[in-house]
Amino acid sequence: MQRRADDPWFLERFLEHLEWERNLSQRTLTAYRREVRRFAEFAGEELGRKGPGEVGAGDVRGYLAHLRSSGLAARSVQRALASLRSWFRFLHGEGLVPANPAELVPHPRVERRLPPTVPAEVIGRMLDGVADTSAGRRDRAILELLYGAGLRVGELVDLDLDDLDRGRRLVRVSGKGRKERIVPFGTKAQQAIEAYLPERARWRAGKILEDGDPLFVNQRGSRLSDRSVRRILDAAVTRTAGLYGLHPHALRHAFATHLLEAGMDLRAIQELLGHASLATTQVYTHVDLAHLMEVYRSAHPKA
Repeated sequence: MQRRADDPWFLERFLEHLEWERNLSQRTLTAYRREVRRFAEFAGEELGRKGPGEVGAGDVRGYLAHLRSSGLAARSVQRALASLRSWFRFLHGEGLVPANPAELVPHPRVERRLPPTVPAEVIGRMLDGVADTSAGRRDRAILELLYGAGLRVGELVDLDLDDLDRGRRLVRVSGKGRKERIVPFGTKAQQAIEAYLPERARWRAGKILEDGDPLFVNQRGSRLSDRSVRRILDAAVTRTAGLYGLHPHALRHAFATHLLEAGMDLRAIQELLGHASLATTQVYTHVDLAHLMEVYRSAHPKA
């Protein structure tokens, strides 16, 4: 692989590898591009490095220290290091650097914090508080599906109309690594979607299908963004007092936790959430120990 004059850090080659060989989403590619470009600018401008072959572990540590001193959260610094490790792993595999200097740098310690467990009745109050207007019917459908199917925000905004099986109340979801899964949703979400679809048809009238046929759109008929969904939830939380500072991912946590509280098998929840590892699901769900013991005693034959 030859170095291109306009790509001395092999960023575009790396992104092509991620897209075509690892089949990562455009959203993930954008994140990798941002992280590697930011490091390359720092290494070039602050350290005088002309390419990745001149970078050592000390340079990577210095860059992470620079990020922390700039006020970046530990979790964001951790993501930056993970991106650099993947980038250097690719470069080393292609014979472009003698080693992966980022592998010698330990991950910064991050305190694992989960959103608080939100009672189902609190979420119900939030959902019932959405106005019965054109935009409100869309917003209610979004919130019902986030909670009712445990979707990530990125998965929700990527949905197209034909990903819905309205008759069987199923939705086809493209998750991390573009892995597809089928997730059921309940009658409340179905009713909200059916109430929203006439508004969507009106907003989409005459639109060219340049971006698929998105399920959730704005009033100009274009696909909603992650940021728009977060604003919708922020507005819903603001209307309902005492909602634990909910954010979109908290609905996903609530979905998993409430299923576990109801006695659903953890592996089944893992499948619904699209987690590759059961350990992730175990950390992701958190329920009151007394409630778990109650479920155990009522369900286990030897309890």
